[in-house]
Amino acid sequence: MAKNTSKKLRNMLIYQIFVRNYSEEGTFAGVKRDLDRIKNLGVDIIYLLPIHPIGVKNRKGKLGSPYAISDYRAVNPEYGTLEDFKSLVDAIHEKGMKCMIDVVYNHTSPDSVLSTTHPEWFYHKQDGSFGNRVGEWTDIIDLDYSNKELWDYQIETLKYWAEIVDGFRCDVAPIVPVEFWERARKEVEEVRPGCIWLSESIEPEFLIHLRSRGITAHSDGEIYSAFDISYDYDIYQAFTDYITKKGDLGSYAEAINRQEYTYPENYIKLRFLENHDQTRASFLIPDRRALRNFTAFSFFQKGIAFIYAGQEFGASHLPSLFDKDTVNMQPENGTDLSELIRKLSKIKKEDIFTDSVYQVSAEPEETIVATHKKDERSIVGIFSLKGKTAHVQVPLPDGIYENLLTGESVEVFRGMMNCCGEPVIVRSLYSE
Repeated sequence: MAKNTSKKLRNMLIYQIFVRNYSEEGTFAGVKRDLDRIKNLGVDIIYLLPIHPIGVKNRKGKLGSPYAISDYRAVNPEYGTLEDFKSLVDAIHEKGMKCMIDVVYNHTSPDSVLSTTHPEWFYHKQDGSFGNRVGEWTDIIDLDYSNKELWDYQIETLKYWAEIVDGFRCDVAPIVPVEFWERARKEVEEVRPGCIWLSESIEPEFLIHLRSRGITAHSDGEIYSAFDISYDYDIYQAFTDYITKKGDLGSYAEAINRQEYTYPENYIKLRFLENHDQTRASFLIPDRRALRNFTAFSFFQKGIAFIYAGQEFGASHLPSLFDKDTVNMQPENGTDLSELIRKLSKIKKEDIFTDSVYQVSAEPEETIVATHKKDERSIVGIFSLKGKTAHVQVPLPDGIYENLLTGESVEVFRGMMNCCGEPVIVRSLYSE
């Protein structure tokens, strides 16, 4: 693990925004106008999908993917000017939040600035033409990190943006040499002390596939040497298997528990139900009560919480990456999780979430019981993932407790608790 990673990241909430689709005009100004509402959710960090110009050659859709970047050192003019971007970041800072931007260093668009000025920095096919090693990514060409001059350019670019922003989410980071990220982190730290590094780690099956083809593909354990946070794609399959009834709750719980002894002691996982690449949570989990429980559980988990814009309103449509597809920032079918998210974000600020031993167990009626323990203190969450009433065993002494989400009293008797299908979070009697 990066030695200077702060465990306090486990107390935070990241809010992801795709500028193009966040507002009707799709500009930095459109995001800026909504900062008060975002801050009121309890957000600590706003993460913006790539803000750079998009290539034209081999473009997908009318507007192209933000991950097919043509110039790392400029901003997409459709979003505004560089000054408009700086104004947005300043406003984010004034609200007491941080700003992260997406870094896409595995590839560029085929007509990027670098493809013209430094074609030798790219991967070439046997016929000498540009190419990429993942065939379905037809709108990009891969960079070749065997050239150390590329390292210098990319790190200088990071240092430039680090003068403005507070951190980087790094796209498919495990496909780029971890030694590059280690050097980048060290040099950027001189410009932005405490810069936050988030790795989009990759699914185990994809990692194995890449390695079978001789392509660099680092595990989460390796990537933690340079990054503070990694996605929890290592357990995402267990999550979706449970949702789609291909797997059981016990297997999902076991996958979560395995993280506690697999990774370094100060590991931080990004706890998401959805993101710009994955199906919307409310589409996967249409039952509102179940969705509330899953949302509460994702915040309760050990790691940093994550919301993709629109998730708070139960948006079920995943916005296109290639065309204008504005998110409806109004409650869908009456779903509004904003107040729940505010409460969860406040609870997550408690010290016990910063540093604890974490364990989950699968209980009857599709219920998860999760526990954070530190010394003589504990905080316990009971989450009915199917929204069912349940009588479950909990690791608490008998007594009356306050549900921190509602203020209502709940009783533990003979080690058991009755749950009405809504999430419950309680502190141990021994808490100070």
